[in-house]
Amino acid sequence: MNEIIKAMLERRSVRRFKPEKPEESLINEVINCGLYAASGKNTQGVRIIAVTNKEKRDEIAEMNRRIGGWDEGFDPFYGAPVMLIVIADKSKPTYIYDGSLVMGNLMLAAHSLGLGSCWIHRAKQEFESEEGKKILAELGIEGEWEGIGHCALGYADCEIPAAPERKAERVFHIK
Repeated sequence: MNEIIKAMLERRSVRRFKPEKPEESLINEVINCGLYAASGKNTQGVRIIAVTNKEKRDEIAEMNRRIGGWDEGFDPFYGAPVMLIVIADKSKPTYIYDGSLVMGNLMLAAHSLGLGSCWIHRAKQEFESEEGKKILAELGIEGEWEGIGHCALGYADCEIPAAPERKAERVFHIK
């Protein structure tokens, strides 16, 4: 079977990670694959914020936890030591779709390299907040950006589950 198709069929979300951070070369390879995602008119209006600093990662996780309404101490990033945050330029008409394609590429690349990943939501709310806007300003990112998602990244600390059965009647043909 083609390796790309195999990764598409086998990739699953991981919700338990080992504390060890993946090698920088693996993180960079995943990021590079995200940068090659398709974008409307090749505008490439998506940015990736790679968070490998544990203190900053924990700070963002706490912001995400508060937005999600979970009890104190809950980690919405499931212990992932790396967070790849995808943000998109709101001035681009296809920004949500473009950012979603980046997220898909990140997760497929992670799987193909033996890493676990999971799409974590609430990035939109994070970067609408003053706390999130401050992060962007500290990075020198100007303009109107929307958080698309977080790609929790690391080594899985669990078995990768098998794919559930696909629901019927999801494809229609016009011939």
